[in-house]
Amino acid sequence: MSDQIRVAIAGAAGRMGQRLIALGSADPALQIVAALEHAGSKHLGNDAGELAGIGKINVPFTAELPSSVDVVIDFSTPEGAVSIARLCAERRIALVEATTGLNPEQRAVVLEAAQETAVVQSPSMSLAVNVAMKLVGQASRALKDLSSGVDVEIIERHHRFKEDAPSGTALKFGQIVTDEMGQTEQKHGRQGQTGQRPRNEIGYHALRTGDNVGEHQIVFGMMGETLEVYVRGHTRDSYAYGALAAARFVAGKAAGLYTMSDVLGLSE
Repeated sequence: MSDQIRVAIAGAAGRMGQRLIALGSADPALQIVAALEHAGSKHLGNDAGELAGIGKINVPFTAELPSSVDVVIDFSTPEGAVSIARLCAERRIALVEATTGLNPEQRAVVLEAAQETAVVQSPSMSLAVNVAMKLVGQASRALKDLSSGVDVEIIERHHRFKEDAPSGTALKFGQIVTDEMGQTEQKHGRQGQTGQRPRNEIGYHALRTGDNVGEHQIVFGMMGETLEVYVRGHTRDSYAYGALAAARFVAGKAAGLYTMSDVLGLSE
C-alpha cells in the first residue's frame, strides 16, 4: 500500500458523495482515486472535483472500480451496496459501508463480505452519534434495576427526503437499550386512548422536517428526574468525516466486521 490510502467513493455524485470528494481530497492521508456512479448516470466522464465544487482533481465519474484501490466508501443505494460489497469481497478491497435502509437480505450480503475482506459497517458514520451510543449503553446498564422503573423514548429528526422511519440510527439506539434493559415491545408514535404506558416498551417518534441532517434524543424518564442523551448533526460533513476516519482505520486491516466503536477505540 502506498503512503496515501487510495480511496474510491461509491455514490460519488450524491450529496454525501460530493462532500466525501471535497473533504477526502483535502486529507493528506488519503488519495481519492475513483468516483463511482451507476452505468446510466449523466455524470459519467465528468470530473468529480468540479461537481463537488473544488475544481478539477482529474478523477472522472466512472461505473467501473479500478484495480488500484485500498478502500471503498459506499454512500449509494441499498442495491448499489450489494454490488459493491460483493465486488470488494471478490477483490479483497476494504469497505466502509455507509448506505442506510438495507433490508435483512442486503445486510446479509455485507456481512458475508466481511468473511473475505475488512468491512466497517454502522447505522451512522457520525463520530458524535457513536460516542452517544456508548453513553446510552452505560446509562441503560446503570438504570436497568431502578425499582420505580425507567421509561425510554427515542425521538429522531431528519430531512423531508429521508425514505425510512424510524432511522436506522434510532433503531440502533433502541437495540442498545433493549440489550441492557430487556424491553419487549416497540411503540411507534401514540394516538387515542392508549392507557397507561407499559414498562416493557420503547417509544419511537420520527420527525421529517426541511433539510435537517439528523438529530437523536434518547430520553430516560424516571420518577422525579429525567436523563437525556442528545446528539445533533449540523451538516452532512459530520457523516463524511466519520466515513473518512473509518477509511483510514480499515485500510490494511484483516478480514472481519468492524464498527465505528472500533474506529473510535470504544469497543470493550
